[in-house]
Amino acid sequence: MICAGIDAGSRAVKIVLVDADTLDVVGSATADQGIEQDALATRLYEKLLADCRLDRRAVAGVVATGYSRNAVSVADTTITEITCHACGVRHVAPEAATVIEIGGQDSKLLRLSPNGGVRDFAMNDRCAAGTGRFLEMVAARLGVGLEALGDMALRSARPAAISSMCVVFAETEIIGLLAAHAPPEDIVAGVQTAIVKRVVAMAGRKLAPPVVFTGGVALIPGMDRALAAAIGQPVCVAPNPQLTGALGAAILAARQRRE
Repeated sequence: MICAGIDAGSRAVKIVLVDADTLDVVGSATADQGIEQDALATRLYEKLLADCRLDRRAVAGVVATGYSRNAVSVADTTITEITCHACGVRHVAPEAATVIEIGGQDSKLLRLSPNGGVRDFAMNDRCAAGTGRFLEMVAARLGVGLEALGDMALRSARPAAISSMCVVFAETEIIGLLAAHAPPEDIVAGVQTAIVKRVVAMAGRKLAPPVVFTGGVALIPGMDRALAAAIGQPVCVAPNPQLTGALGAAILAARQRRE
């Protein structure tokens, strides 16, 4: 039998199918989020089943998580993204003690207990300055793709200081820097530094290693280096970091089926 996890995030919908017995990943899919969130998630779910040559009768359980989890009608139940990310990360990185997840509209810092449960967490969902939205804004302003930001930051000789705590005001700062002929590479490096500083500020104290970086922003080259520099210790990027929430949801669906 198969179990499914659907992470209906603010910027994208991610789905993972796992074998309910072995927890091996059977298939996965992603799509940009839209207005009709339930219809989008349902279409993506049905397409993934079709691509894997499965029908709904083969699915023993579906757990939804993420920002729009309550809108996913194909789910049997919902579980918070905090719990799902912890589960997904511990599955791919069993020794993980700290999880830093940066998504499109929020960021989270999880401290895990030895058994993999969430001992403590902090979350920023009120300011986009510590999220992927900040990177999207600077990429659009500079006229480049997100995938180009990592190489640009590496070429920076002096990262620009981005002091504003709000993306709206930070964009004004960036416009001013461009008008002053600041190198785009320095602006990108400055934005990366600003994002990770806001995330690390949630920690309040030293982070226990190993630290695992997950979420869609972990896909952007250079962000792991910026994060490691900010916390003063190595950072491991989770395999398929955008999918860890959906993976955790699918694993929790499998556990519920066993119980």
